[in-house]
Amino acid sequence: MTEQQHEIVWRLSTAGFAARCIQLVADLGVADRIGDSAVPITDLAASCEVNADALNRVLRLLAAHGVFENRDGGYGHTPPSRLLRADHPRSMRAFSQMMGLPVIWGSLTELEHSVRNGRPGLETLEPKGIWAYLQAHPGEADIFGRAMTAKAAAEVAAVLDAYDFSGLGTIADIGGGRGHLLRAVLDTAPQSHGILFDLPDVIDSLDTGHERMATVAGDFFVDRLPVADVYVLMEVLHDWADEESVALLHAIRRVACDGSRLLIIEGVIPGEQADPRASTLDIIMLTVTGGRERTADALSALCEQASFCLDKVVATASPMHIIEARPV
Repeated sequence: MTEQQHEIVWRLSTAGFAARCIQLVADLGVADRIGDSAVPITDLAASCEVNADALNRVLRLLAAHGVFENRDGGYGHTPPSRLLRADHPRSMRAFSQMMGLPVIWGSLTELEHSVRNGRPGLETLEPKGIWAYLQAHPGEADIFGRAMTAKAAAEVAAVLDAYDFSGLGTIADIGGGRGHLLRAVLDTAPQSHGILFDLPDVIDSLDTGHERMATVAGDFFVDRLPVADVYVLMEVLHDWADEESVALLHAIRRVACDGSRLLIIEGVIPGEQADPRASTLDIIMLTVTGGRERTADALSALCEQASFCLDKVVATASPMHIIEARPV
């Protein structure tokens, strides 16, 4: 029993090494260089222009976790490693790259700053915050955008399975990024129209649209939001502290009519049982954005401060929940 407890602490204390390995492998594009057959480590290293022995040791660690398989004198794919290919329909390569960006990884190293001050560690690297940093670093912003789009692929499907969007009139996706959720919703709701609202640089980066989707560029803390029947916030509130979250909800309430609906789509921390995934994301929010994951009760309290009343919480097959609220 003592040895097992020791191993729990050992694994947690060293977990960052495996994380850094998968981030680096994603950056190097190793998974894209492996097809259906195993590839010799010397060939992989040559194509990546890295040291063969060092890469072998990195891949050996990942293989111990089920990511890649050491076989036939080289490395082949496992189902998790295929997710690191850029061409996989649910690729997580960009997500792994994003988590290894200097500003994200560096924010984690500044966790003590967050714990001492309750402020994001990232502000020691960029005082203006993550969004200003990404605006100033378009290459990293592109990785961030692709990571968020890829991460949402499975979650969007689960949301559509759990909630009926048909017949909802005009749907405004506030802070909706590249519109992956809104386009999917409109495909399932042929009578609805959509409005995608996000920062100008995000709207300008769109390469595809939808015939029933309009785009509006602006800052939801400054500019007036569009009028709609339904307002959607998918993984937006968790980016912000309570004060900013209430301000955003107030901005929606100012333009929402009495019959409007508010849908908050994000993870919900269970009230009693421990959830390692939700708690991990909560620390990411603490260190990177200054936001937080919340319980259903906490989300309800935010809604009440902005004159919304929480009606129901709908679970999905993904970590996402759909919190439905209405104006009061």
